[in-house]
Amino acid sequence: MKNLLTLIQERQSARGLFDPARPVATEDLLQILEAGRWAPSAHNMQNYEIIAVDDKKLLEAIGDIKYQISDTFIDENYRQLSFSEEELLNKKVGIIASRFPPALRTPRVKTDNDTGEPVVTSLGRLVQTSPVLLIVLYDPDRRAPASEGDFLGIISLGCVMENMWLMAKDLGIGFHVISALGAGPVEKEVKSLLNVPAHLKIAFACRLGYPVLPPGPYLRVRRDVEDFTHHNRFGNKGLA
Repeated sequence: MKNLLTLIQERQSARGLFDPARPVATEDLLQILEAGRWAPSAHNMQNYEIIAVDDKKLLEAIGDIKYQISDTFIDENYRQLSFSEEELLNKKVGIIASRFPPALRTPRVKTDNDTGEPVVTSLGRLVQTSPVLLIVLYDPDRRAPASEGDFLGIISLGCVMENMWLMAKDLGIGFHVISALGAGPVEKEVKSLLNVPAHLKIAFACRLGYPVLPPGPYLRVRRDVEDFTHHNRFGNKGLA
């Protein structure tokens, strides 16, 4: 295994197509799930179930589901984008605009003649060519005591994601988180296809596989430690 910090620094989203002819070995998938199993969770409630989907007909059906991208997402996404590497380096947060298709990096300007038609898309080949799709379900009834809203339970799901992602990275397997399957009508369709009980919610899904093309170079940024660390009192930046 690589040095843990190096593994964390090199982790990234595999946003491109996966090779459908190159399956994820069962033993590798079990290691990824084992890593998720040992993620910390609030009060050790382990508030999740995971469906591993590798049936081609199910993947085809999930990929065909249409969904609408809200104006709110497009407008807020636009405000968080950088349109040059220099801008991104200065901000140290957000994503460079070239990582998104034009429809998702252009604000929706309303006019009197605007039809108001939302952007409609599907996950299509991204899902349909993936050897495995993990659907992570959240059980809101399994939460720590006196934790209405279950903020720590939601954090716990993030820990499961991170553990699985790092294990996949160490195994050389591409990992791409998909949030669209947990939204509104899409979630309802996916739950119906997979016989998910009504009380469970889709927290997120993730594609696993081997990218057809190696990831191209792109600028990744993070704030410096001294930018977000305060010593003893808020405002005392850094640890020096």
